[in-house]
Formats: sequence, C-alpha cells, structure tokens
Amino acid sequence: MKADRRPAAAPAPRSRTPAGPVLTVDALIVDPARGIVLIRRARAPFAGRWALPGGFVERGETCEAACAREAREETGLIVAPVALAGVYSDPSRDPRFHTCSVVYSCRPVGGRLRGGDDAAVARWFADLTGVALAFDHARILTDAGFLPADP
Repeated sequence: MKADRRPAAAPAPRSRTPAGPVLTVDALIVDPARGIVLIRRARAPFAGRWALPGGFVERGETCEAACAREAREETGLIVAPVALAGVYSDPSRDPRFHTCSVVYSCRPVGGRLRGGDDAAVARWFADLTGVALAFDHARILTDAGFLPADP
C-alpha cells in the first residue's frame, strides 16, 4: 500500500475576532472605610470613563490569578479575591468582541494605589453618583449593591 504524500493543508488564517467569547475578569476591590476602587481608562474603548480593574485571562492562568494580576497592574494594589460576585456574558458588553467576565469581590492586602498599565488613574470612590462608567460596569455595581437599582 502506498503512503499518501500530499502536502499538508496550510492552516486557516487567524481572524482578529475570536470565534467564541473571550474570558475576562473584573475586580470589585472593596474597603468598608474607603469604598470601591475604579480606574479611569486610558485607552479605547471607553477612554476617559471609569471602570472596574480587570482584563483578559492569559493561557494557563486561573481566573482568580488573573483577577489579582490585573488588579495589581492597573491599581498597584495587591488583592485577595474572596468571593465570586458574578459572571457577565452579554455579547454586547464590550464593543470590540464578545467577552465573558468573571467578577470577584477582592480585599486589598498590600501595595499603594496608583494607575498603571491601561489605567490613567486609580482611586477610591465612596459615592458613585454621576460617575460615567465603562462597559456593563453599572450593572455589575448595581448587582453588587454599590449603585441603586433602577425603579
């Protein structure tokens, strides 16, 4: 029997848009005395708006580790994820492509608050009234009890 010696097919070109939802994380960094940490986004989408610290989960990384890493990169704070706050997967939550975000409540355990990576500024908010939020973060903050639910 003769072996098939046809050349292997070239791999399909990679698309810039992922085939399925991209896994992300967001951190609800809470301190009862100071409130919650938000970052002002330095880049599109939503440049200039306030957001929860977060970002993409890297290959081989747990969601909890990604949450702690992203929080440290964007806020300078060392955090401990303490509880799952929710999973948000609305296909329109990010205008770039479909993402699915795992959100953790986090306790700050060290570091110094400062903006970093794609965060122009990081700061504590005791009151979120009138704060222009990015992505679906108003919904996340409402679900977590930091914003009032719409009547």
